[in-house]
Amino acid sequence: MVSEIGFGAWQLGVNSGWKGLTEKEVNEMIQKALELGMNFFDTAPNYGNGTSESRLGKALKQIDRSNIVINTKFGHTDTGKTNYNSNYIRESLEGSLKRLQVDYVDSLIIHNPPFEYIDGNKNDHYEILERLKEEGKIKAYGASLDTYKEMKLFMETTNCEVIEAFFNILHQDASRAFGMAQEKGVGIIAKIPLDSGWLSGRYNENSVFNGIRTRWSKDDIKTRAALVGKIKNLIPEGHALAQIALAFCVAYDAVATVIPGNASITQLESNIESVKNPISKELVDTLEKFYQTEVKDLNLPW
Repeated sequence: MVSEIGFGAWQLGVNSGWKGLTEKEVNEMIQKALELGMNFFDTAPNYGNGTSESRLGKALKQIDRSNIVINTKFGHTDTGKTNYNSNYIRESLEGSLKRLQVDYVDSLIIHNPPFEYIDGNKNDHYEILERLKEEGKIKAYGASLDTYKEMKLFMETTNCEVIEAFFNILHQDASRAFGMAQEKGVGIIAKIPLDSGWLSGRYNENSVFNGIRTRWSKDDIKTRAALVGKIKNLIPEGHALAQIALAFCVAYDAVATVIPGNASITQLESNIESVKNPISKELVDTLEKFYQTEVKDLNLPW
């Protein structure tokens, strides 16, 4: 069992592209998360070149391992490069276990693999992952994927038990695979639930970005801003857009947990608060219709 709001730990890494957190701030935030009932932690070797895993491991060291669920990844390395070769899986995992200071991770997922690695009938990655399960080094495996097409192929050709899916109000393609996931007993982790900050409501058409967010063109920014403005008009007055966005993801039975980033304890508390007031089915239907009629055909870049 995992908390509906999980802890996205990208921002814990040193020089990870977020506003830097001190080790003291990291420890305080994780302790607050645990106090508030959060038990799912998502990290990866490349978050801060291994420092997200190291800091997370240090902060959780005194916590009963059976009370926490840790998901890490394979494919993006702690040196900032990518390596999806199957013969690197074990080495990558051993590095993660060492940094996290644990004997096993609850799930190991392939981190946004190129399409050719998703088909379990054509790759030996999944035999290796099955062996790691047998050895007790992982409890489950899966992949971080973006589209229905990827999710469908992955579930059809592997024995995966978890998928980290790109899903939010502005990107709903993954939901087409939710029924299949439930049938197969595959847990869904909803990633990028705030659309890299757009669904927090803090950006507009005049926003200037740096780091990884420079991927958006001026037209992308203008389009996103207009869509967010329309969404704000659809939600009940007095409700925070970020909390509605998280509650939207949690409204789907297939979604086990949602992993927003937390740059402060205030953000963390707000994120957790979002599930205390579930949104109505009517609002879910409205936001689904909005996606179908005004967003889907735009093929928004992530």
